[in-house]
Amino acid sequence: MCCMPLRQNKITSIALTIPNLITLARILLVPIIIYLMIIGLWHAAFWLFVIAGLSDGVDGFIARQFNQHSTIGAYIDPIADKLLLVAVFILLARDDAVSLWLVVLIVARDVFIVGGVILASIMSANLSIKPLFVSKATTAVQIGLAAYIFAAKAWQFEPGWVGDFLIIATALLTLTSAAAYAVVWFGHMAGYEDK
Repeated sequence: MCCMPLRQNKITSIALTIPNLITLARILLVPIIIYLMIIGLWHAAFWLFVIAGLSDGVDGFIARQFNQHSTIGAYIDPIADKLLLVAVFILLARDDAVSLWLVVLIVARDVFIVGGVILASIMSANLSIKPLFVSKATTAVQIGLAAYIFAAKAWQFEPGWVGDFLIIATALLTLTSAAAYAVVWFGHMAGYEDK
């Protein structure tokens, strides 16, 4: 999710689209995945998480290819991503599968982004929801890291250097995307105050 100035675009207001249904299904998978993690059914949690992660790319592909963009979809898609990833990473930290500092970084970035959008809205300096490339890369790497940890727990292997690499990549991309959003947000707010 990103904060970009509102502008006219070809997004329709039709909410009942295939991409939106896929996104809603991803949201509904979150409590099921969390429950499976809590009771230790890591194989099932892994497969449902992979389905949820892949659905993030599928809904966007369908929206672009078949012109099924919608205003509601622009909002619920990043919300679905954040619900899934934040919940999963918090539980992975609870199980000591990832370090708490990484979870704090991921959650802080998401709070910063959502808080920025809310603050801009309160100040009537509305921002549209449009992901930056670095945000998409961050989400992809976060999904990859979580899926890899799920696999390690399900098939009982040590994450090793691949896990370390994914942790470092996740941390760097999370910080980079937070900085990119800060630049966009402050630029938008400065432009708003000049009006």
